[in-house]
Amino acid sequence: MMFATLRNRLHENFVRWAMRVRPPEPAPIVLSQRRVYVLPTPAGVAYTMALGVILLGAMNYNLSLGHALVFLLAGLGIVAILHTFRNLVQLSLRPGRCESVFAGEQARFDLIVENLRPDARTSLRIFFQDGQPLEIDVGPSASAIASLGLHTARRGWLPMPRVTIETTWPLGLVRAWSYAAPDLACLVYPAPAAKAPALTWSGDDAQGATRDGRGADDFSGLRKHQVADPPRHVAWKAVARQQDGPLLTKLFSGAAAQRLWLDWDNLPAAMGAEQRLSVLARWMLDADAAGLAWGLRMPAVRLEPDNGPAHLAAGLRILALHDHGPD
Repeated sequence: MMFATLRNRLHENFVRWAMRVRPPEPAPIVLSQRRVYVLPTPAGVAYTMALGVILLGAMNYNLSLGHALVFLLAGLGIVAILHTFRNLVQLSLRPGRCESVFAGEQARFDLIVENLRPDARTSLRIFFQDGQPLEIDVGPSASAIASLGLHTARRGWLPMPRVTIETTWPLGLVRAWSYAAPDLACLVYPAPAAKAPALTWSGDDAQGATRDGRGADDFSGLRKHQVADPPRHVAWKAVARQQDGPLLTKLFSGAAAQRLWLDWDNLPAAMGAEQRLSVLARWMLDADAAGLAWGLRMPAVRLEPDNGPAHLAAGLRILALHDHGPD
């Protein structure tokens, strides 16, 4: 245990020295010669030992062909070292996109790898520490996108961890690698509650104005009931005529529709902050799925009623950054 701790500490000290800048790094990140390191792989060590055995045998029996074979294979190994090193040097890394996710889901960090030379870069492996490597090829004077996954556990901003990029091409005798810390972060929303209290439709929670024709003037049809639908819009007579049928909701057309307020203070006082955020996230998704215009009241933030993907993203962002300080 103590040895493992010491090894990890030495490794982190080496990484901080090897990166030469404090993370996160400004883009573009160019892997210069001073940032690329080379060491033999286990296959390379075995290859070197085999050359030593062949050389001893050739010297012992005075075999000129044995000496020629050793020098030929040694030259091949030296050329492999050069090509492995060149396969990584002068690569350029830039942060790409990272879509917001809910806590518990997989965040996907896009890293743009650009080849600044007219030679193809083959068998590049990119990974987070202890993560599964992603292997890519980059064509001559071209670029490729490496999408790296990372499990999320908590809401808020999740910075992109340090990235290791390595290669053993072409012969696998040596490993060339480098480190990078791109300036990229993923916004993690609170995980929606699996079970949430029913939405309230009393007082000023329901008001006028519509955007999609789901109003309260003229009856226009039925659809499957959703959690966010008000109980008074359930088609009870239609449900009663069915045997074990699903709940149905009446649709209306006109100028009046439901506008819902999602209020932090309306939740039970015994409910913790994280649980409240999960319930509010569930309410937002249900209200958006029902096509309702909804607003959000938080202790320090108020979001006016609206609907649509941009409004939903704005509400979830407020929940994700609650008590996390400025954006």
